[in-house]
Amino acid sequence: MFHRIATRFTVALVLLCGAGLARAQLTYVERSTGLNNPTLDTGNTELEFGDVNGDGHPDLASVGDHGSPNLGTNEHGVTVWFGDGAGNWSVFQYGNFGYGGIALGDVNNDGLMDVGYGIHHNYSSNDLGNQILEVALGDGTGHYWVAWDDGLASNGETYGMFGSDFADVNNDGHLDLGSISFGCCNGVHIYRNNTNGTWTQTFSTTGGNSTMLIQFGDVNGDGYVDFACGDNTGTVYLGNGAGGFALADGNLPGGNGRAGTALGDVNDDGRDDLAFATATGIGVYKWVAPGQWQNLSGTLANVGAVQLTQIADMNLDGHGDIVAFFLGHVTVYAGNGQGQWQAVATVVSPTACDFAAFRAGTDFDHNGYPDFAFIAEENCQPWVGGTNHLHAFAEASLPTTPWIYPKYPRGGEKLIAGSVRFVDWHAAVPAGSGQPTMSIELSIHGSGGPFGAIVDQVPNNGRFQWIVPPHVPPSANCYLRFTLDTEPPATATTPNTFTILNPAPPPTGDVNCDGTVDFGDINPFVQALADPSGYAATYPLCDHAQADCNADGAVDFGDINPFVALLTR
Repeated sequence: MFHRIATRFTVALVLLCGAGLARAQLTYVERSTGLNNPTLDTGNTELEFGDVNGDGHPDLASVGDHGSPNLGTNEHGVTVWFGDGAGNWSVFQYGNFGYGGIALGDVNNDGLMDVGYGIHHNYSSNDLGNQILEVALGDGTGHYWVAWDDGLASNGETYGMFGSDFADVNNDGHLDLGSISFGCCNGVHIYRNNTNGTWTQTFSTTGGNSTMLIQFGDVNGDGYVDFACGDNTGTVYLGNGAGGFALADGNLPGGNGRAGTALGDVNDDGRDDLAFATATGIGVYKWVAPGQWQNLSGTLANVGAVQLTQIADMNLDGHGDIVAFFLGHVTVYAGNGQGQWQAVATVVSPTACDFAAFRAGTDFDHNGYPDFAFIAEENCQPWVGGTNHLHAFAEASLPTTPWIYPKYPRGGEKLIAGSVRFVDWHAAVPAGSGQPTMSIELSIHGSGGPFGAIVDQVPNNGRFQWIVPPHVPPSANCYLRFTLDTEPPATATTPNTFTILNPAPPPTGDVNCDGTVDFGDINPFVQALADPSGYAATYPLCDHAQADCNADGAVDFGDINPFVALLTR
């Protein structure tokens, strides 16, 4: 697991910066087989893409709409529609609660997918589902969840919580939880992960109403996690790196309680920009300085009654695009990075009278291009309304050769050493190529390397939860290299530099117990990345070694592992 992979790939199909992949027009086909189970009800919900069972294929997850749990429907608990990579889905549900928002991530760093959720129907008679805000640990199958939620929903959340998201708000190497109120009065709550199944609130707002959306990102590019939400108290909050946040709406138009909010990078600077629905169309704004936002909406300002937005590079030209959900259709507006937009695809869906959930930007069929899914209230009757229906649409092109598109980071981002970040990519896998895996390497010395392994042969599901090496030297010349083990292998490198900031100095001393003074990082998932002269060789784990492995002046006996405390005697 710890061998060096930088020299393995002697023959490769090399693709840099996504050259030649951009499509002027996009075509989508519905891939919703299996998504009609269970039958849905009405009301809002939230969807998330993620490889819940670790089989390499993105799945869809939810905790249901107003019909959960078992309120005139057979919806209940955590619902996962497992994808097979070809657009077919099979459902499994666990728990007796629901109606709310969901987040996916690994909160205890055991390599298995966990869930967080804010709900309105906390009807469960046991620990799983008896709070309106919870986190539950997964067993890697998506079939079983165990509550890991002490301290959550303990600071004024009384009516219900909804939209939820995970991010490392205090840069300690563990995912934290944010959630927004179900409608009125509970505000936004951010909880720090104490790593032992307990949670401590670090920030909240109170009062007001909400549009039930929250998303983490980095708006001002300082490396600290920020968030955007639809709440009457404000929309964009900037993080201080310790779990605190400050309102930063500044000159954003339209007042608070903005609907359809989404974060993503539309102008290729490594910072997240903001999109939201307005009375006449879509607002797109870039943070420029404290209190100052630049309008990049252009022609989107007057496209009509948009309900929900997403930001994703759908045509792979390097610029974030706007994916807009209308009642009855979805339109992709391709951007040029400078605030000019062109409709490049429209998918017509059944007539709808309301919206429930929308998610775009994940490639669930492995053709290399991102796809989308939504839930809308259809078959509407006067005075009665309709019923929610779940649809998934995949971009229709068929790859003939394998290739990779680095999605995050792409350049300009700032990452804090020791923090959790999600590394994202798209990878095209031609028919008959099997199920290849992905390997990822890091260079802090430029695109020419040397590269050290981050992870070797993980599922090609488009996302890897990365703990940025806590002791890597700071560098503004960082690149990632991706390798897909097809035949021949495909490789791609991030198109531009990103920065790793490290407020703490790297360790010195014989940290790997090999008899020499080292300068680098011990991590079972990465190689040490640097020493005073350049590239450091792969460091073995200090397993059951009676030596001063962590250079603290005491003899240790155990493993050096950033995910657990060093075992000492």
